[in-house]
Formats: sequence, structure tokens, C-alpha cells
Amino acid sequence: MAFVGFKKSGKTTTIEKVARVLKEKGYRVAIVKSMHSEFDRPGTDTWKFSRIADSVLVHAKDTDALLFKAKDINALFSMISSDVVLIEGFKSIKHVPKVICARSEDEVRELNDGLAIAVSGVIASQGVKEVDGLPVIDGTREPEKLAELVLKRGFMLPNIDCGLCGFNCEQMAKLIVKGEKSVNDCVVLSSRPKVIIKIDGQPLYLKDWVQELVEKTIKGMLSAMKGYREGKRIEIIING
Repeated sequence: MAFVGFKKSGKTTTIEKVARVLKEKGYRVAIVKSMHSEFDRPGTDTWKFSRIADSVLVHAKDTDALLFKAKDINALFSMISSDVVLIEGFKSIKHVPKVICARSEDEVRELNDGLAIAVSGVIASQGVKEVDGLPVIDGTREPEKLAELVLKRGFMLPNIDCGLCGFNCEQMAKLIVKGEKSVNDCVVLSSRPKVIIKIDGQPLYLKDWVQELVEKTIKGMLSAMKGYREGKRIEIIING
């Protein structure tokens, strides 16, 4: 679930309250924050290391950090092993639902791109209950309601625009938000692929006929080799 809004709209406070509720319920929670400033400043040791290495693991007294450059937003999210991902910022993201944190109704209308499921933030303390059909939920006083909304209506599409469902991921996400489609209508997410290919940890999604071609080709080549046996799982790793 993405929490979007302009500065001083209440995004951080809202996410903090919601995350605390989810943690108390026993969920593993990850928070992804978009920063507009440089995190790894040029000239520092970590900056020098990151120019060479694929990733840099930093251990400090107060926290630990993994520094790397994700190829796209889903590659960034793939590094997370959690039950729930709360996203702060990323207003341009188009394949996940959003809670708009705003100070006024005008801000809600400016930020609503068809992916909003609720409104929160500063506007919730002004007595506003609804904006253009979107419920206004006070994240500071009723974080439980937002947490339940995250659990019930949160989702993330593959963001690959494969077109197998007849739509791109943004169109499908909007239809899911409207209740006209469900995540199960996403062909990639609903089907269990027979062949999974990952490049630098990022999945490469294959159509059914491509999966069948790859499976039969690989099994055909390997079957002629001494020591080959049938198995439920075959792993091939190519270090380039």
C-alpha cells in the first residue's frame, strides 16, 4: 500500500501508526521511503565501494544498511522479505493502491489518479468524513481501520505490462481498486509458472508457450548426459 501526499500532509505519522498496529498483530512489516536527497554522498567510502561492487553492506552502531541500485521499483521491492510493505511517497507509482494523505480536499483531487482507496493525514483532523466517495480515516486516532484496509485491499501487480489479461498493470490496478477485477485476474500472479528465470534477482516473466519451449529444450539436452535423472526441480545458474 502506498501512502502519497505533499510535504507536511501527515504521511510519516500515518504510516508509523499503521505499522505499529500491524506489528502488534504479528505481521512482518517493511517500510519503503522515497528520498529526494542523496543518501550515499559522492566522495565517501561507501560511495567509492558502490561504484565497484554490486552491493555494499554497511554495519554501524545505530543500524545496518544494504546499498545497491535497483533496476526498477519492483526490483527494489523484491529485496524485501515481509508480510506487508508500506510505501511512503512514490506518487508516480501506478500498480499498487494508495492512501492519499492530504491537508485539503483540493490536494486529494490533485493526487487521486484512480488508485486511491482512502484519505488520511491532516485533513482527517478537520472533521472531513469523505472526499469524492473516498472515506477519510484518521490515522492517528483510528490506525486500526487503516491497518485493516491495508490487509484487505493491499496488492502489488508485476508492473511488466505483459498484456496477458487484456490490460496493462495500471489499468488492471484501477479496475481492482474499483472492485471490477481482482488480483486473481492477473495472469502472472494467478498462474504457477513451470519455468522461472531470474536475471540479477529480477524475474523474467514468460508466456506459457515460451515456458514449455524452454522446459522441453533443457530437459531434452540434459537427458542425453550421463548422470541425468528426472526430478521435480531443475536449477541452472549462469554467472555472467
